[in-house]
Amino acid sequence: MISLAGRDILHSWGKFVLTGIGLGLLIGVTLSMAGIYRGMVDDAQALLDNSGADLWVVQQDTQGPYAESSSLRDDVVRSVLGLPGVARAANVTYLTMQVRQSQGQGEARDGQEVRAMIVGFEPGQPGEPGYLVAGRHITRSHYEAVVDVRTGFALGERIRIRRHDYTVVGLTRRMVSSGGDPMVFIPLKDAQEAQFLKDNDAILNDRARTAANPALNRPGVPGLLEAIQASQAANHNVNTVLVQVQPGVPAESVAEPIRRWKHLEAYTRAQMEEILIAKLIATSARQIAMFLVILAVVSAAIVAFIIYTMTLGKIREIAVLKLIGTRNRTIAGMILQQALGLGLIGFIVGKVAATLWAPIFPKYVLLEPGDAVRGLVAVMLICALASTLAIRAALKVDPAAAIGG
Repeated sequence: MISLAGRDILHSWGKFVLTGIGLGLLIGVTLSMAGIYRGMVDDAQALLDNSGADLWVVQQDTQGPYAESSSLRDDVVRSVLGLPGVARAANVTYLTMQVRQSQGQGEARDGQEVRAMIVGFEPGQPGEPGYLVAGRHITRSHYEAVVDVRTGFALGERIRIRRHDYTVVGLTRRMVSSGGDPMVFIPLKDAQEAQFLKDNDAILNDRARTAANPALNRPGVPGLLEAIQASQAANHNVNTVLVQVQPGVPAESVAEPIRRWKHLEAYTRAQMEEILIAKLIATSARQIAMFLVILAVVSAAIVAFIIYTMTLGKIREIAVLKLIGTRNRTIAGMILQQALGLGLIGFIVGKVAATLWAPIFPKYVLLEPGDAVRGLVAVMLICALASTLAIRAALKVDPAAAIGG
């Protein structure tokens, strides 16, 4: 009966192949949705790997610096460095914003614009990009940048961040935020200014308000007004302190005294993964899961309709088979083989399509072999279940229909 199923497929191969291609595109979308979720998880893990940290010290009662905003004074790093078990610690800032091409100082042109995560770091410390694919690391204290290749910026190009232009001196790869935005690395002082420093008009307005405060103009407090105005023009905040512990020292043993005595929050690698994966992308994961369920139901409906229609078109042939004594099991097997064949064609088309269009997606799509195997099993099960409707219709055929008018 395998030959009978094959002969029937060859007899209407055009319809069968076109149906398989249509089903394959639907399966390709399903595999891509699973790949998008895998890519989100991989982005979150890449973000933690690229930081080079064992501990993230952030503002108390926050889940920063990635899931929530966090603000610390930059002198906190000195007290963290003095703790037992700490090998290195460094201030880092994170800011997500639009970055665009620029032409000359202060003269922006309409060019490429990319949403990116701006990372302010100290050279040679945790937070620095771990490797480059082209160019060099930042060597100057201002106005140089290392960018991820997905920004589309090239070496030597000038980009605008807030009020200043930066020269791209290095390119890196797979340095992304948890949301998949490519990273742009700049010196810490520049990043502090970009994120925390007010613009000139805001500073002037604050100074005017401060000067108009009678309590600050008393003769008995000389220099107080000038000190406050100076502090308004300076910035000493960061988002997090990245900590590397000494070899063999448990990260939690360093985190506990930070929480207890420093009035700060400290997260280990496992805890930060929990925040990023189980909380930050949890809603997106549920949404993708809903799409997968819907696509599975639609795929099952398409296969059931196609196989049922093909079966109804062969009522007389099925009646002849019954008339000559063919068992119901054999007829059901033939229909099942056609359904599985349709599913196999669809899966091959879908896997090829998903592989071809995955690089075009704006976000990273990770197609894992394990997901492909599970997808193949799911497609075969869906096709087998979808064929039951056609099998029931075939088994109800009266053999007398073979000799009827």
